[in-house]
Amino acid sequence: MNGGQAIFGGLLRELRVSKSLTIEGLSDASGVSVRGIGDLERGRRAAPQRRTVAALADGLALTEAERDRLLAAARDGRSPAYNPAGTRSLPRDVGDFTGREAELGQFAALIEARPPGAPGARGVVVIVSGAPGTGKTTLALHAARRLAPEFPDGQLLVDLRGTDDQPASPEELMLTVLKALGVPDRELAKAGPNERPGLYRQVLAERPCLLVLDNARDEAQVRPLLPGTGAAMVVVTSRRMLAGLEDVHRLPLGELPPGEAAGFLSRLVGAERARAEPEALADVAQRCGHLPLALRVAGNWLATRTGWSVQRLADRLAMEEHRLETLSAGDVRVTAAFDLSYRQLTPGAARMFRRLALIPGPDAGAACAAQLTGQDLFDAEDTLEELVEAGLLGTDRDRYRLHDLLRLYARARLARDPADETGRARAGLHRWLLETAVVAGRWYEPDHGAPPASWRGPVDLSTAGRAREWLQAEGSNWLAALRAAAAAGQHATVVEVAESLHWFSDQWIFWGHWTEVFDTAARSAAALGDPRVEATQLNYHAWALLLCEARPRDSLALSSRALAAAERAGDPIQQAWAHQYRSWAHRLLREFEEALAHNEDAARLFETAGELHGLLQSLLNRAVLLYTEKRHEDAIVAYRSVLAWLDEAGEGIEAHIADTARFTSLGGIGTSCIRLQHWDDAVAHLQISLALGRTRSNTAMESRHLTLLGEALLGAGRTAEAREALLRCTALGPGADPLRVAEAHERLALLDATG
Repeated sequence: MNGGQAIFGGLLRELRVSKSLTIEGLSDASGVSVRGIGDLERGRRAAPQRRTVAALADGLALTEAERDRLLAAARDGRSPAYNPAGTRSLPRDVGDFTGREAELGQFAALIEARPPGAPGARGVVVIVSGAPGTGKTTLALHAARRLAPEFPDGQLLVDLRGTDDQPASPEELMLTVLKALGVPDRELAKAGPNERPGLYRQVLAERPCLLVLDNARDEAQVRPLLPGTGAAMVVVTSRRMLAGLEDVHRLPLGELPPGEAAGFLSRLVGAERARAEPEALADVAQRCGHLPLALRVAGNWLATRTGWSVQRLADRLAMEEHRLETLSAGDVRVTAAFDLSYRQLTPGAARMFRRLALIPGPDAGAACAAQLTGQDLFDAEDTLEELVEAGLLGTDRDRYRLHDLLRLYARARLARDPADETGRARAGLHRWLLETAVVAGRWYEPDHGAPPASWRGPVDLSTAGRAREWLQAEGSNWLAALRAAAAAGQHATVVEVAESLHWFSDQWIFWGHWTEVFDTAARSAAALGDPRVEATQLNYHAWALLLCEARPRDSLALSSRALAAAERAGDPIQQAWAHQYRSWAHRLLREFEEALAHNEDAARLFETAGELHGLLQSLLNRAVLLYTEKRHEDAIVAYRSVLAWLDEAGEGIEAHIADTARFTSLGGIGTSCIRLQHWDDAVAHLQISLALGRTRSNTAMESRHLTLLGEALLGAGRTAEAREALLRCTALGPGADPLRVAEAHERLALLDATG
């Protein structure tokens, strides 16, 4: 120790004794550790920084003169050989850092909420985690430089070498930090291996410094390096989430938003080139999956190839089979970053990762992933979570998603597996998806409902609501499986799936793919040579064109073909449905005589055949026809007749079909009341219909009735309630009718403009 240290230590002891305080008492009063005070008094530590001296002075309740004397002794006692002030080991910042303002704001907020060195405060620990290539280290270093003024004793970067085969041990890293912070070798030798962790924590407790612990392997490597109380801040970067660490702030990183990704590329390639080809630039960013590492590689590629247009690179990246090899510039390769994480996976997780490339949609549930490996659901979930923890798989609630570039990487790895094994895995997945879709869809089919007692599956389909959730969540995946079945000539399977989803389609009208589903099924039916089945699927296709795509003229052509096929088959029910859809199409084309004639034919055929569900649709269509002809009083009577008919039919009508008809009829009465300017009646009926619609989660119909309710409330002079209804419509999400959502936005804008 030097003389200054001895002077400070002696003065501190003198003041403590004069106040009749033990070391433990001063520790409780000041927040400085017992060991820290003891070492200061014995001169084993350099005099502390101003914040610690202030805490000691407050704990001692010193007078102003005594406080000044202690501060002066502290200044004199700081030894340059031990004081780490000014220590800097951060590499230079990247001059083109772009975006991440929200994340940088979180760093600043942490410091503001808990200033470094506040007495008794715990050291701040931030875990920055994310997939390889998301820019974790770049963000941590940029944040460290921004926060540098708050940490005058230094900012250090320590590479934990977490992806090495032999990563650095905590003991080795602890010694590295202590030496970098200026702790003399004699102090390190005196502490020895057993006391070194305590010395490490004390140094961090007393010194306002910022450590960036980069590339952590796991919790065991990091936990001994975290501070307790005191002035330090530690930022840990890791591909893993390090979920076992407690009392830390978590900052998960994903890809950049599209705007930030394009801005980053612009800085790399130059503003002039970016302005010349903005669409191509956005295309390159999208092909890079908005991943910072891939964006940097693409930008550097263009920066060193000034003769290349941005579009030329976009075209090259469009070829998926060459995209990963294109994303390399010099010694920087996107695949190298992925390799490091992949090598650390257990064999089971590596197999799951490769086979996830077989998922046709953007994401999947755990049950879907389990089919790829033959695991039971719980084991599959554990394997998926290992991939999430490794930063190779994203998760949102119960859905798992591979980043676009990681999907290509997984596909390349999968290509090395035996082709027959991969083929069986793909076929098994498709078979399971279609079988489950049939069981789930039949919840909504008359004469079916709940799964049969013999059905066993990893998905909970115990209610119609759960069945709907699965069908919607896995929609992209079972649709791809349906396409594959059609391409393989599995026509009976295609027809079975489409038939099982017929009534369910009313629950998800604006999904966007029903036209393809029923067109595919109609083609499969034709291949099977069964005119009744063909008529059925052509009718479904006609429905999709009418309701989902508003193409009545094209729908007429299909219902005409359906009628001819049904007549060949001698099937009166499908003849009736063909007349029903022809009536609907003629109504939309405002050809009312034709519409009425076909509706009467449909009703007659349905009634003769005892087809109550079809007859219900004809009764509804008649009411809609009256409304379209502006016979609003007659339309109200017709809608009320439908409601009375439903009450009389009772359990003869499938529950969800009956509810949909009630929902439609109540909305129809409300709409007719609007046209008659019977505002209060309109509001009452629309509110009842919406309450019923919410129980069935029919977002498409709910969006329609919310815009009508807004109109009725405005007519009634209830502006605030109208605004609330319209806002609810705009917030419904992707299942809503896009035309109704646009209408709601227009009405809200008009309300804002008129005050």
